[in-house]
Amino acid sequence: MIVDPSSFDKALTARRGSYLWLCATLSVYAAAFLIYSENWAYTWDESYHLLAAQLIGAGRRPYIDFCFPQTPLNAYWNAAWMRVLGQSWRVPHAFAALFTIGAVLLTADFVFLRFRVPGWRLAAAITACLAAGLNAMVFEYGPLAQAYGICLFALAAAFRISVRAVDRRGPLLPAAAGFFAGVAAASSLLSAAAAPVLLGWMLFYNRAGRRSAKLLAFGIAAALPFAPVFRLFWLGPRQTWFNVFQYHAFFRKLYWPETTSHDLEILTSWIDSGQALLLGLLAVSGLLYVARRSRWPRALKAEFYLCAWLAAVLCAWVGRAHPTFARYFVLSVPFLTILAVAGLYAIASRVLEPDRALWPVLLVSVLFALGLGKSLYERRDSSWSVYERQARKVDQVTPRNALLFADEPIYFLTRRTPPPGLELSYTHKVNLPPAEAALMHIITEAQVKRLVQSTMFATAYSCDDDDIDSFGLKNLYRQRVDVGDCAIFWDRPK
Repeated sequence: MIVDPSSFDKALTARRGSYLWLCATLSVYAAAFLIYSENWAYTWDESYHLLAAQLIGAGRRPYIDFCFPQTPLNAYWNAAWMRVLGQSWRVPHAFAALFTIGAVLLTADFVFLRFRVPGWRLAAAITACLAAGLNAMVFEYGPLAQAYGICLFALAAAFRISVRAVDRRGPLLPAAAGFFAGVAAASSLLSAAAAPVLLGWMLFYNRAGRRSAKLLAFGIAAALPFAPVFRLFWLGPRQTWFNVFQYHAFFRKLYWPETTSHDLEILTSWIDSGQALLLGLLAVSGLLYVARRSRWPRALKAEFYLCAWLAAVLCAWVGRAHPTFARYFVLSVPFLTILAVAGLYAIASRVLEPDRALWPVLLVSVLFALGLGKSLYERRDSSWSVYERQARKVDQVTPRNALLFADEPIYFLTRRTPPPGLELSYTHKVNLPPAEAALMHIITEAQVKRLVQSTMFATAYSCDDDDIDSFGLKNLYRQRVDVGDCAIFWDRPK
């Protein structure tokens, strides 16, 4: 049988052309995403991550010098870049957005390379790009100073490397997979469940090299990103244990007394979310298609099964957090998306002609875009701009060396170091024995009230009417101005 070499050239050219279309789609998405990240991306919880990074940049140590109940790699990363590029929230946002774009690229590229239906290869990859990139949780939380962006990228990278490592000898690829899995976990323990899944899958499906060597390489490399935690544990084992484990096990639920009902609402909220419902149904359809109807090689099916395992285990892991939140489930989106693309093909090939990919892709893309638009509209009043106006007013009325009572966003924006115990407002409901509370840098609500009423603060800032009344701020200060929904008090009576 004689094969025309030109046919291979034509196929290769067509594939390259298709990939250029995918790159063009990703470029448009990336541009829009970066613009959003630098102008409108915001959530209140990221402020204490930014403040922690700022304190680290000033030489203070998490756990040892202030309470920070997170694994600290992302905070050290943000601190390093803010030291170089400036103390602005836009710096961590830019890098988090790039990480998220990288995760979307790795997801879409996997689909382009591995999807076994030639006529759907480009359509499937573009669908993966848009379904992952326009997911409301990814778009809104991926570019924040929190660890979602770096975790998404690290998990996607660990997945891509793991599926290659099973066919390669030597420890290099397993070590790389372990390293990225460790980066994700060392940035947020919400992603920690992915590491054992990746390792177990890689060892089970291993087709080249020694399993023991890969196990050792993966384990050692996964531990490397935890170097800051190990160092902090050496300096303060009790403080590190409290911040990394004990706080989450016993004290997170203090701010949500009805934790069980809250969690049930979150775990069933996908019913009211068009994006989550569509992604989940397509992912289940894709898994059934891969397992029962596709004639793909066993090795290829196993890669899609890995996506199912990662999505299921990550969802179960973050779902058991008390309390849990919808944004935690963002970590499963890349793996659900890969399965959802197969599900879209399975449904569309039955309803339409197998090679007609345009309309299904357009329909899914429009639905995801509309879902994102609705979510962004509901968050239209949330941005850093309001806090920046408040911070400017605080700086205007507060001498530089005077003490300020405020929340994390204002401390960060004004670049003022919080008094001990005020670095994280979520800890004020934690009641510990006095010696232990001092060791953990925690003060109670009653102690906060006494500090404010002692008139030690030149300026007081609050967005809580109950606190304003409880602390008696209207009587403690002669001047007040309201900026947005918050009040700034200054000028104490002599």
